Amino acid sequence: MKRQEVDVLVIGSGAGGLSTAVAAAHRRLDVLVVEKEPVFGGTTARSGGWMWIPGNGPELRAGIEDNAEKARIYLQHEAGEHFDAERVDAFLEAGPKAVTFFEENTSLQFDLGPFFADYHPDAPGGMDGGRSIVARPFDGRELGDEIKRLRPPLQEITFLGMMIGSGKELLHFFNVMRSPVSAFYVAKLFFKFLRDMAFHGRPMRLMNGNALAGRLAKSAFDKNIPIWTHAPVRALLRDDAGNVIGARVERRDGPVEIIARKGVVLAAGGFPQDMLRRKELMPHAPTGYEHVSPAPPGNTGDGLRLGESVGAVVDTTLPHAAAWVPISRPVKADGTLGTFPHFVDRSKPGVIAVTRSGRRFVNESNSYHDFCQAMVKRCAEEGPEGAEPAAWFITDHRAFRKYGLGYAKPAPVPYKALIKNGYLLRGQTLAELAAQIGADPAQLEQTVTEFNGPAARGEDPAFGKGTTSYNRSLGDPEHGPNPCLAPIKDGPFYAVRLYVGDLGTFAGLKTNGNAQVLDDEGKPMRGLYSVGNDAASIMGGNYPGGGITLGPAITFGYIAARHMSSAND
Repeated sequence: MKRQEVDVLVIGSGAGGLSTAVAAAHRRLDVLVVEKEPVFGGTTARSGGWMWIPGNGPELRAGIEDNAEKARIYLQHEAGEHFDAERVDAFLEAGPKAVTFFEENTSLQFDLGPFFADYHPDAPGGMDGGRSIVARPFDGRELGDEIKRLRPPLQEITFLGMMIGSGKELLHFFNVMRSPVSAFYVAKLFFKFLRDMAFHGRPMRLMNGNALAGRLAKSAFDKNIPIWTHAPVRALLRDDAGNVIGARVERRDGPVEIIARKGVVLAAGGFPQDMLRRKELMPHAPTGYEHVSPAPPGNTGDGLRLGESVGAVVDTTLPHAAAWVPISRPVKADGTLGTFPHFVDRSKPGVIAVTRSGRRFVNESNSYHDFCQAMVKRCAEEGPEGAEPAAWFITDHRAFRKYGLGYAKPAPVPYKALIKNGYLLRGQTLAELAAQIGADPAQLEQTVTEFNGPAARGEDPAFGKGTTSYNRSLGDPEHGPNPCLAPIKDGPFYAVRLYVGDLGTFAGLKTNGNAQVLDDEGKPMRGLYSVGNDAASIMGGNYPGGGITLGPAITFGYIAARHMSSAND
């Protein structure tokens, strides 16, 4: 068997793995990244790309006041009894340093999202904006031929394959039919997209998570870090004392033993596509198949199993095993079902969510994690034991053509094919729509009637939609008096079915503040580290703000590299 020695072996090529690799190589460590799939970038490349890091440089430079003490109070409130003081303190100390390191030494540059509030901004220590940052848009041509190995974005959240940024850019797309400025802006972007498709076969203007993965990959290649794809890890290697010293990697030209002098880092993306662990840890998915994830198919829990094989422990005590998000299932051209995560439409005026009872169950503009918790709870209360959680977004024609609904885009994009293939339900009356979703027609009509009166005044006495800065940040800023509320009154009416999905798993390997993996006695395992979703979330099973998986991922990647570079041989 072939044998190769490096200082650091990183298993996985998402934000956690690549940030570890780049930070370690900067400290003059010899690094190798291995990835089992044919592309690199992991779930990161499919994601929104936001990173929640309190006290980050872009935030402070914008004059926003924030500090670790305030963020600690917020995280302690959010995590409750699952608050991990050691790791939270390590994250808050190192997060701003990690941002500065990447800004000054790599291709990773950040933009601030000051409009992006914490998800519970009114909680102790919560903020109305500043803690969430995103990778600056990136020209994929800078990757050269390696662009072919970068995982493309999630197709369902693009427009014909074109990536769309958040904030003002998204508003231009919503206003394309109402503003000449927006129409010109969108036309210019679309022309560049068509040019890239003609010359390169894929978009070169990388946005969001694709920009984050692309910038980290560019930084890795600049530091001469190899990224092996088609290279799954079959086993970890240990010495006689039980220390992890490397791994056996399967390449297409045969197996290779990689000896890692400083450490092996598990960063394989958690277990969103592991049906057995889903069944074990997700109560709403008793067979594992009721859950839907937009994560890549290769995220099957390899890192967790590798850790367990040498004595590591998966923390299963968190109240939620993953970051929940409502998902709808558009039908692809080949007849298979896609995954569309609902981030923005929930908050738009003229949109509500109901279960099969025809009743609302939540403030729709609250975080997607909170939305799904309420959805599962209500379905359990209403349905027979073991019934699959199901809900529907409901809207009228005016709101639908102005904002779209899920995969169905606003005017002038056609939508009739989505009705024909069953993704989008339509009824001339609410009673007709209720029949299609299996709801009581009288109850749905009563729900809408009770909603409409207060909504016309910008009020939602039942659930308070539009009452927090986070709610309002994703509404329609040009609509008043409440950017999240409008009556539902002009037929035809539309609905899209929702399933419970995830944006990453929370349950993961137990680690300490140095990102070292812990054994069943809580002691660090020499030579083994874990970052990203392979490590248990520091958020206590909650979802405090946009980017609470990727922010800790790049921070603990920085921490792991720092610790490995200072560890004794």
